[in-house]
Amino acid sequence: MRAIFDMIKVFVLFTSFTILFYYAIIWVNEEYQHFHRYDEPEGSALKVVSMNNGQTYSIKERLIFFYLNGE
Repeated sequence: MRAIFDMIKVFVLFTSFTILFYYAIIWVNEEYQHFHRYDEPEGSALKVVSMNNGQTYSIKERLIFFYLNGE
């Protein structure tokens, strides 16, 4: 009888923490849904890398650049 009671306690705890985690994920999703990562930066932002400075790059050169810099 004690084992069944312990099993029910574990099941209730697991279910409640699963539901809590589910609603926490929904809340985080709602918080960041309207966050625009690709908007124009505000303030005194500087452009660091410009790949198109009058040159055209082949696919091979772009692939090498990607492997070397990860961009």
